Amino acid sequence: MKRFDEWNDLKKDLDEKEEFVIPKEREVYWASIGENIGYEQNGKGGSFSRPVLIVKKYSKNMFFGVPLSTQIKEGSFFYNFTFLDETSNALIVQSRLFDAKRLENRLGMISEEDFENIKGKIKVLLGM
Repeated sequence: MKRFDEWNDLKKDLDEKEEFVIPKEREVYWASIGENIGYEQNGKGGSFSRPVLIVKKYSKNMFFGVPLSTQIKEGSFFYNFTFLDETSNALIVQSRLFDAKRLENRLGMISEEDFENIKGKIKVLLGM
């Protein structure tokens, strides 16, 4: 069963957050991405979080990001790579704009090679 009411309460708290991190491209953070609808990727646990790769920073509080998973999927809109000694999967098809208030703690930075490969997959997804 979906936990929309719990997520809505947390989302209100996040919206009022005054201090937040300023991410850099290639960094991975735990981010509260929420309880979403349909096939949209959900966060997990009490903070509705999952790792998110910072792809493009637009301002100190807004960025384009890609949610990550440890479940391996194949196909044009997924990219498997090693991060922190584990196989991770960039869910390219779930890429979107995020507010930095959603960011929790930094996990690390991915390699330049993997970052370029992920950006290439995003361009394919967007038909560029």
